[in-house]
Order: sequence, then C-alpha cells, then structure tokens
Amino acid sequence: MIRWVLAGIGAAAALAVGPSADAAAPTVRQMVAFRSGDSVAKTVRASRVLVRLGDRRCAAGEGTALAALVRGRFGRLRLRDFGSCSRNPRDGAGLFVSAIGPDRNRGQNGWVYKVGRRSATAGAADPSGPFGRGRLRSGQRVTWFYCSLRGGGCQRTLEVQASAEPGGLVATVRGYDDEGRGVAVEGATVSAGRTSALTGPDGSARLTVPSGAHRVVATKPGLVRSFAELVEVP
Repeated sequence: MIRWVLAGIGAAAALAVGPSADAAAPTVRQMVAFRSGDSVAKTVRASRVLVRLGDRRCAAGEGTALAALVRGRFGRLRLRDFGSCSRNPRDGAGLFVSAIGPDRNRGQNGWVYKVGRRSATAGAADPSGPFGRGRLRSGQRVTWFYCSLRGGGCQRTLEVQASAEPGGLVATVRGYDDEGRGVAVEGATVSAGRTSALTGPDGSARLTVPSGAHRVVATKPGLVRSFAELVEVP
C-alpha cells in the first residue's frame, strides 16, 4: 500500500540542509513531476542529510529517497514525522513528505515516489529502503509525483524506449501502475526536440529526425511523463 494516506495528520515541518555529500553514497536519476505538468530531472547523490522539524533536527540516511530529494533541491519541502525521528538515520522511518514546491497533499491525494516502475512500500527515509530490502543503488531511477487517486491507485507513469532507424527513430511507450504492471499507451506524445508524434494502439510512434543525439520524452495528459532517453541517430 502507498504511504500518503496519513497526509492530513500532524504539523507541517521545514527543510534544513545537512552534512556535505559523501562520495560513497549512491548516485540516482531523480525526477519530480508537479501538478502543473512541469517536471525537473536531476542526477543526485543520495548522501545523508538533516532536516529540520520545528526545533528538532532529523536525519535522512544515505541511500534513502528523502536524502536524494533534499539533495536535489527541487523546491521547498514540507515534512511530517509519524515516528520519533532524531539525528540517527535509523529513526527516520516515520518521516513523510507532505509538500514539494507549491503542491501540498490534500485528503487522499498527495506525493508518492517510485523506484523504477513500482511505487515504494516504505517511507522515503526508512532505513530499510523503499521496499524493505535495502537502500537505493547507483543508477536507479526515482520518480516523485503528485498522486491523484483513482480506482484504488495512482495515475500511471510513462516509460519510453527508443531506437534509431534510417532517417529517424522509433519509440514505444508503456504506462506502469503502482505495482509496476505495464500496458501500451495509445495517444501519448513522443517528442525529440521540436519533432513529435502520437503513439498508436500498440504504443509506438515513428519520428523523422536528422542525424545526431536526441533526447526522447513521452507525455500524455493525466499521466506522469517519462524520463528522457538519449538516442543517437546515424
């Protein structure tokens, strides 16, 4: 189950930047998708940080999604603590993100995060990691997005796979639910610079683009945009 259902409880908290980055901490690709449709993606080192909640300082441990979120500086964060957070990272399991930038949790709608294609089952600073089986690893993708609950789950997140072909590229778009189950997405816009095309029933689209490197992104209203994929067209 997703963890944001407690959003209406407790007091809001402020953010504080903690210790300097640790070179041993994992480096992850991270994207924050706002309600407006805007998104920001960064490569971030998930080093231990301290966050300020009232008069307390609480640690988000190395390799946690919250540490990566704080390090990414995506906008003002609001946090709540449903446990007993302290300067010791092992006490961070109850830390909860209630707002990023202008978007605050409302009722059962609010911020969630995925690692890869699946929604996390643990809090963002839980020392056991997003699924209780270990913390983040270098190279993983973390997506934060504002979940609009529908049919018992969040909106799907998009993933695009693209490959070069003579005179352009072909892309396939799939959408993933909370459990990581994917379906082909029809009507998604696949963009490479100023060139775009809509996907068909099988989720694929072809784009005519010149030779060179192209960043390919998939979007569709009501769904969470994909990470950008780099494709080299000969």
